[in-house]
Amino acid sequence: MSSKITPLVGIVSCRRDQDGHYFHMVGEKYIKAINDYTDCAGILIPAINDELLNESILDKLDGFLLTGSLSNVHPDRYNAELIDEQLMVDESRDRFVFSMIDAILEREIPLFAICRGFQEMNVAFGGTLYQDLDRDSSYKDHDFKRDDPLEIQYGVSHKVSFINNGLLHQITGVESAEVNSLHAQGVQELGNGLTIDAVSDDGLVEAFTVDQAQGFNLSVQWHPEWRVEENKQSIQLFHAFGQACSARKAAKQATIKNERKS
Repeated sequence: MSSKITPLVGIVSCRRDQDGHYFHMVGEKYIKAINDYTDCAGILIPAINDELLNESILDKLDGFLLTGSLSNVHPDRYNAELIDEQLMVDESRDRFVFSMIDAILEREIPLFAICRGFQEMNVAFGGTLYQDLDRDSSYKDHDFKRDDPLEIQYGVSHKVSFINNGLLHQITGVESAEVNSLHAQGVQELGNGLTIDAVSDDGLVEAFTVDQAQGFNLSVQWHPEWRVEENKQSIQLFHAFGQACSARKAAKQATIKNERKS
């Protein structure tokens, strides 16, 4: 019987009001992407603002996934006024995520951030966002039509170019990829200490890494979790993330084993 212990990846939850009852929830596509393409097990982490509890949870994890969401980072987080009162926000998730990012990186826990997670990372490092790309910027056609079938919503939208010798270039071995695009918001000012890893044809930042972070970290604006099996680059991204999580698990086990011997 194998003695291998499966690495655990925390998946951030969104907090939603359903008929007066609050639920902490995650899209199944993120769970399946972790369980099927990383050799890890995804664990849903509730967006609860309890520092001691959350740090205790982090100590048991080998990776962390910041997912996309229907909600957006509240503009208060980047010192802007809320322009559209109809903008969907999730301040419980904001409080949770912004209290956790430093702790995740300091522990060198592998971190993969997607869509909203990508935007959270930018804001966490002092960056700002366009609240509506079509309205507020020259970057157009990055959003999707909500009446379209999912196959069209998540279909290929545009090309992103990978920075030479950047992390995406190293993982995939290619210079560009065709990606989906389902975001009304985007990076306006890049956060401090972030290095651009990919841009769209119109120049919008589509991926970055954290300069000083020692552990694996990658933030992308598109949705590689959608039908991972149909996209070679998506498979490569989740495999790379999973390998980093497995390496962290192995290092933790080795440390524990050595401590028991001493």
